[in-house]
Amino acid sequence: MKLDPKTTALVLIDLQRGITSRQTEPHASADVIARAAQLADAFRKADAAVVLVNVTYSADDGDRLKTPVDQQPPVSLPLPADWAELMPELGATDSDIRITKRQWGAFYGTALDLQLRRRGITTIVLGGISTNFGVESTARDAWERNYAIVFAEDAMASFNAPAHTFAIENIFPRLGIRSSTSAIIDAIG
Repeated sequence: MKLDPKTTALVLIDLQRGITSRQTEPHASADVIARAAQLADAFRKADAAVVLVNVTYSADDGDRLKTPVDQQPPVSLPLPADWAELMPELGATDSDIRITKRQWGAFYGTALDLQLRRRGITTIVLGGISTNFGVESTARDAWERNYAIVFAEDAMASFNAPAHTFAIENIFPRLGIRSSTSAIIDAIG
């Protein structure tokens, strides 16, 4: 695999305090953050785009989806002040693209597609938490927008291992290429 830094962006989903504080599987949050930081460093060194996505809601909670569901999300209101804060280990820089979303996917209702297209991005590398929510939803939207996708399997996790494994083995092979942090770093360098 070879990734062109001019047309490839790293998109990291929801690596923020309120989400990474939860227990994740099959990779611990700390391991996901460490691998994501390695990817971000490699992309920055290659002058490739780095996109840091977080999720949060307005103070009045008016912009959060509230459709009838069988299982409510484990988010209690009001959110702690640092809930949406990106993890410092990611080493965010002024050149990183920052996207705040209000639902699982990072494309709908945000400037992500516009920011990627203006930079000539045709391939995205995805990582983050949770594999089967934010990452998968963003991947499906990216695929529908004709982006090539590479999944950094060891730089993502879910809140239970079977959910992660199902996405990795059944959904992602239909949307893109599965890879590892080390192989992606080799491919972008």
